Amino acid sequence: MNIAGGNLPVMPSSSQGGEVLSAALSKKQQLADGAAALALIEGAAQSSSAQTPTQSATATLGNNVNIYV
Repeated sequence: MNIAGGNLPVMPSSSQGGEVLSAALSKKQQLADGAAALALIEGAAQSSSAQTPTQSATATLGNNVNIYV
């Protein structure tokens, strides 16, 4: 990891440079979080569409009743 400041923008005061760097890092983190969330949603959509629908347990409950008199 290269942490040299040669490619950072030059700002008139050091506090403005820190704010710009912080904003840029925050934006990159938000983009990464958004991409991860989209990948998670797409993965969940693919796995749920691949599953076969199951019948509910109550769909056939009570169809056959044995009565003894």
